[in-house]
Amino acid sequence: KSPLQSNPDGFYGHAIVDLMKRGSKLIVIDPRLTWLASRAEFHLQLRPGTDAAIGLAMLNVIIGEDLYDHDFCDNWVFGLDELADRVQGTTPEWAENITWVPADVIRGAARAFATNAPSSIMWGLAIDTQQNGAQAGQALLAIGAICGYMDVPGGITLALPSSFLGRWTYETMQFVGKDVEKKRIDAKDDHPAYATGPYAHPDSVLTTLETGEPYAFHMFYFYASNPIAPTCYAEPERWYNGIMKMDFNAAQDCFMTPTIMGLCDLVLPVSFFPEHDGFVLPHFGRNTHFLGAMNAAVDPGEAKSDLEIDLLVGKRLNPEAWPWESVEEFFDAQIHTQYDWGFKELREYGAFQQPFEYRKYEKGLLRPDGEPGFNTPTGLIEVSSSIYDDFGEDALPYFMEPAMSPYSTPDLYEEYPLVLTTGGRSFVSFHSEHRQIPSLRSLHPDPLVTINPKTAAAHGIKAGDYVCIENPLGKCVERARVSNEVPERVVHAEHGWWYPEDDPEYPELYGVWKSNINKLVPMYKVGATGYGAPYKNVLAKIYKVDGYDAAKGAPESYVPRESRGPESMTGGAPQPLSYETIHQG
Repeated sequence: KSPLQSNPDGFYGHAIVDLMKRGSKLIVIDPRLTWLASRAEFHLQLRPGTDAAIGLAMLNVIIGEDLYDHDFCDNWVFGLDELADRVQGTTPEWAENITWVPADVIRGAARAFATNAPSSIMWGLAIDTQQNGAQAGQALLAIGAICGYMDVPGGITLALPSSFLGRWTYETMQFVGKDVEKKRIDAKDDHPAYATGPYAHPDSVLTTLETGEPYAFHMFYFYASNPIAPTCYAEPERWYNGIMKMDFNAAQDCFMTPTIMGLCDLVLPVSFFPEHDGFVLPHFGRNTHFLGAMNAAVDPGEAKSDLEIDLLVGKRLNPEAWPWESVEEFFDAQIHTQYDWGFKELREYGAFQQPFEYRKYEKGLLRPDGEPGFNTPTGLIEVSSSIYDDFGEDALPYFMEPAMSPYSTPDLYEEYPLVLTTGGRSFVSFHSEHRQIPSLRSLHPDPLVTINPKTAAAHGIKAGDYVCIENPLGKCVERARVSNEVPERVVHAEHGWWYPEDDPEYPELYGVWKSNINKLVPMYKVGATGYGAPYKNVLAKIYKVDGYDAAKGAPESYVPRESRGPESMTGGAPQPLSYETIHQG
């Protein structure tokens, strides 16, 4: 995580700086020497994708040196003995060979965390977007649990089950119907743990797109998403070709994007935050700690908010699921589930800080039956899962070498001798957003690949040079940023880049394929539970080129949307649709 740049989901990075001013000390686990890492007591500069090994080694130290909270573990933790057996051999020396972090640094960080109560653990997409992410998260939470840092001031806070976020996320699933829900592409054969949720598994969706099995898709709807730009889809060329087969694609967005220009027949214009009433729900750690109002300040004209569009379309498709006549009625209904005031009052408040209680597990506030404990089958925090066995998964955390790495694919490593990691944030953009805003773009005009000075010199690369990053899956060109921020064996490439100044029409699509780092990230390399992905850990080589066009080129078998034939409902570029047309059918 790099919270100063990302400010994820309501956790604002400046709070870390405020805490540092009050004496808080940091342990930073990051392949990059970030601003926070440079000021940390311990910086564990690990090989990307090996966080689970760090977690297991820290558990080895904390349990082996008897630094854990015996009272909390005796009363509230399930599976400590099994966990102790698991980590008996995962010493810091064992982890050093895997992670490239010196054993004494791992040992020092573990001792510091366990002996400075209370401490907290925070992670972001750096854990979620690695292949071993589920096990890394399990290990890190086990560290917090056995140290007794759960739901205490200064520790790891837990949300009430009545969190707004939990209700809103699944509000409309009740209208789908069990027969239809059973037909979703859920990857239950490969990833049964993922199949317990309400969503289709991305890997299986791509397989279905390419094969038409078990049934064909006919439409995609892009909602605040720009997937063929290097944001959320690995191997974006495959996704492009699969989605191109659809009869009709639509999107709602504030700007024309490469995805819209390349794939969509229709686009619904979305208003900006000053143009509509809205609701802000931060949810870092699933804690909706405050409710905020966005009050419309200017007339949006033709554009509408996402929720206004949802209401218009929802009432046409399934009126039962959309009984509200306005966004204010919708907000009122959600607020009234917990409070006796509504959106009008929230507008006056500006923001409402929700009440918070600590040690909810002692008071029966975390379980639907009102009993003390945690909302798990055992009623305890499970450092050894009581349900993973149902999915054929190991109950305890473990380290799994990434599918593409110096050790799992040594022959490939000879040709592609650098570990490539991606996903670092910038102060002026959010994934692929804001590239089209001149004032922000002027502050960060080019995509940057960060290379250690020794590595750059060995490849004849200087700061500002155009660098091609390549592996067996594809190529991407970014400009060199030469810095000791990364170790010699690692390069970090920025994601989310496209060029609004380039031709938006086929075949350029705003130059989306030139600096598309996701072309080097494989699909299907997820963890056994179905969660995680290898965005943080693949192999690559680098070499100097003359410009961005060295990686230019549309996907193989690329077909412009206007050439699809008579089945296209509009043909050519996507057409904005008036909201009067929606009303009139």
